[in-house]
Amino acid sequence: MSSATASSSQSTPAGSAPVEPVEALVIVDTQSGFVVGDEAVPDAERLLPRVEQLLAKARAAGSLVIQLQNDGPEGALDERGTPTWETHFPVDAERGELVFHKTVDDGFEETELEDVLRAEGIGSLALCGVMSEMCVSATARTALDLGFRVVIAHDAHATYDIPAAAGISDAIPAATVSRVAEWALGDEVEIVPSVDDVGFVAL
Repeated sequence: MSSATASSSQSTPAGSAPVEPVEALVIVDTQSGFVVGDEAVPDAERLLPRVEQLLAKARAAGSLVIQLQNDGPEGALDERGTPTWETHFPVDAERGELVFHKTVDDGFEETELEDVLRAEGIGSLALCGVMSEMCVSATARTALDLGFRVVIAHDAHATYDIPAAAGISDAIPAATVSRVAEWALGDEVEIVPSVDDVGFVAL
């Protein structure tokens, strides 16, 4: 795959029509410790309203909504059962929203995510959340490998800065890390500039 190919297929040019709507929203690890408070990702204030907008759009359209919740090790921000482990966005169980717990980056590994998507006849999904280069990326890769159409809004995922490493590199800003994570997914993923470009349809 050439850089030119990836560049032309990964993003929606300014002023163009939004991409085809998707049937599901998967929110990745927007747990309190990652998005609220002193240890949140640097871009949390921008991220939260954008994810909230996606969530509102999916609910209004009657699309499937699934949240992934990471069960981290003892002492981590996402240590199971701690306040910072809780999902930031409430789950609306009455409309059939689900939460899948995971212990690795990939939201499909050892969860029922694929089974539920298949059972519901889902062929396309939007991904958002944290961290761009870890759980969002890993989940997107598997979704693509499994044949799902994947849309990611550039303003609806985030991560931390990468600290400087002696003899390797200076610190890398979080925004750069997020963009590289998008690029590394290749030309099958559909990257759009904004959640405004993402539409949803009912199941």
